[in-house]
Amino acid sequence: MTWTTPLFSPYHLAEIDLPNRIVMAPLTRARAGAGNVPTALAAEYYAQRASAGLIISEASQICPEGQGYDSTPGIHSPEQVAGWRRVTDAVHDAGGRIFIQLWHVGRISNVAFQPNGAPPVAPSAIKANAMTFVHGDFVPTSEPRALETDEIPGIVAAYAKAAGNAMAAGFDGVEIHAANGYLIDQFLRDSSNKRTDAYGGPIANRCRFLFEVVDAVTAAIGPERVGVRIAPVSPANDIADSDPTALFTQVVDGLDKRGIVYIHVIEGATQGPRETAQPFDFVALRGRFRGAYIANNGYDKALAEATLAADHADLIAFGRPFIPNPDLVERLRRDAPLTPFVREKLYGGGAEGYTDYPALAE
Repeated sequence: MTWTTPLFSPYHLAEIDLPNRIVMAPLTRARAGAGNVPTALAAEYYAQRASAGLIISEASQICPEGQGYDSTPGIHSPEQVAGWRRVTDAVHDAGGRIFIQLWHVGRISNVAFQPNGAPPVAPSAIKANAMTFVHGDFVPTSEPRALETDEIPGIVAAYAKAAGNAMAAGFDGVEIHAANGYLIDQFLRDSSNKRTDAYGGPIANRCRFLFEVVDAVTAAIGPERVGVRIAPVSPANDIADSDPTALFTQVVDGLDKRGIVYIHVIEGATQGPRETAQPFDFVALRGRFRGAYIANNGYDKALAEATLAADHADLIAFGRPFIPNPDLVERLRRDAPLTPFVREKLYGGGAEGYTDYPALAE
């Protein structure tokens, strides 16, 4: 059958053929098991949503210090790799494709998660006015310490090792999380990066950590398997920059030169309005990048179709609608009603509010 609308047309993402332009965005669900290992329930959850053109998994920490929330999965231990292999096998068996999002939260953490109760690390010792999820409750972040210059190569290497682990776990690729106020974003922004070494000050220096991570990851697994998520004007997790247009022009130009397969762009405030206090030209940003542009934030079917038809994006990411609608692709195709999610079941728990949302046929 041939679809006549852009959203349901196929797309060739480097070496991967996508059957439609619908991406399942990363969604933290806080349901990892002991040792932050993905469970059999996670395999069921992702397999239920395998009709998406591409799934991007929930954010997964690259090292123990990278954790900031309860029961979030990692991709740094053999047990975690084995747990993720069960997930990727289930998705592939269901006909899907899946990338993993690589995560280091930086200062958006609490001493409860840090080895030996140490402070979280950040570009600068500036506490975020933000919350983390600890033992079932949202609590303030802890005061971070500034990374020493000679510590940074070890974190870059952890990203590359995590990417290799992702390939061993059967993922089709990785997305480097450089958005929403986490570690890479903290290096990018002049509000959170007050360093005076090669990683601070001018925009080129603040981009250095991101580009070193991208270079290490692409060297490990190839640029055709690497995407990067950015959020130019989102204030998530107490992040801000005085000139996001200048900053993200350099970010995207540098990513374009590195030949990565996509950029995944949060247009506006994460889980908030598309228009923010800082105007931003996302169409111009898209024009600077030769790979795929994944548009994210507040998309419904009509806006998705219009955006694709105008060639302002190649793929459209849907986040929370995928939680209660495992068959979101089919519902959008049929213009069927969407089930609302149960907010109280977003984080933690078991199958309820996770794998028990019915598909249309049920």
